[in-house]
Amino acid sequence: MSKLDRYLSRELAQSTFAALVVLLIVSLGGVFADVLSDIARGRVPAGLMLAQLGLQVLNYLPLILPLGLMLGLMLGFGRLYRDSEMPVLTSVGIGPRRLLRPLSLVVVPMLLVIGACSLWLGPWARDYSQQMIEAGQRSLLVSGLEAGRFVEFPGGGGVVYVNAMSDDGSKLGRVFVYRQDEGRMDVTTSLTGALSIDGTERFLRLDEGFRVEGPLDAGLDYRLMRYASNELRLPAVESRADGNDPDLQPTFALFGDARPAAHAELHYRLAPVLLTLAFALLAVPLARSPPRQARYGRMMTGFLAYVMGMNLMMLGKDWVAEGRIPVLLGLWWLVLPLLGFAAWMYFKDGRVTAPKWKRVQ
Repeated sequence: MSKLDRYLSRELAQSTFAALVVLLIVSLGGVFADVLSDIARGRVPAGLMLAQLGLQVLNYLPLILPLGLMLGLMLGFGRLYRDSEMPVLTSVGIGPRRLLRPLSLVVVPMLLVIGACSLWLGPWARDYSQQMIEAGQRSLLVSGLEAGRFVEFPGGGGVVYVNAMSDDGSKLGRVFVYRQDEGRMDVTTSLTGALSIDGTERFLRLDEGFRVEGPLDAGLDYRLMRYASNELRLPAVESRADGNDPDLQPTFALFGDARPAAHAELHYRLAPVLLTLAFALLAVPLARSPPRQARYGRMMTGFLAYVMGMNLMMLGKDWVAEGRIPVLLGLWWLVLPLLGFAAWMYFKDGRVTAPKWKRVQ
């Protein structure tokens, strides 16, 4: 590489890395809030918090990395324009074609990472996350119960509270269970309890307690019972998604699937790579800033283009799966025009046109 290529690629890589760090920190906070919400509702065992957080981040990387790359390139080229380095390069004949080499040194590795996350790591993370949740909810050690906290049953339908719990999670002390079904409520309390599993069903055995059952709304049809031992069948855990679900299938399996949903998922995994290339090419002309112009004015334009492109990609996936768009068309109607427009804008940027002379009579 020449000194110019090394200099430009280093500047672009540093600005891209800084933009990605900020975006990942912000996105990590949102993903962490979602995981905590699922744990509080009993949908995800508390012991799987860190594992679920990492898997969810892998799932969202194809949506985060394109924005970080575009903003990083705009920041890098914007600094070059602000310090009058780009006008100097243009004056010595460094045009868009010559900038392709240092630009590709930053863009191509990002395309490979986004392609790996979108085509392989993302589907694997969704499938593995579902397997961990299913296995965890069947385990007595991470069944979702925690001493001193109200826990919602997986799938809703009730709440359980345990005042004390043994180390292995099998013995419980002072249990409170609230359930509701078909307009009636059921409140059960006990001095001790124990969890047990029979096949795929979970049971909560309660000893020495009371049970009150009655209507949720108006009425006096209540029944009070005192028992020595009582077994409650807990709601079934959320079953793993169907193995034929396109969201969980490997990418290679989608090529031979004729279902519209499979085609929609395949195009949805391929689109981030091509959209990232389009956004990277658009970043160069959008970063051009004349003197005394606001530096971040055009960054909002680039951000809006990213938001519109990603939203249309998600909507297009639903339209293809529902049959509103032909399967053969897929998401090409979005990707190819945007990629062509970005290439046209890139190679047109900085082009000097000869002035038109008027003949004076």
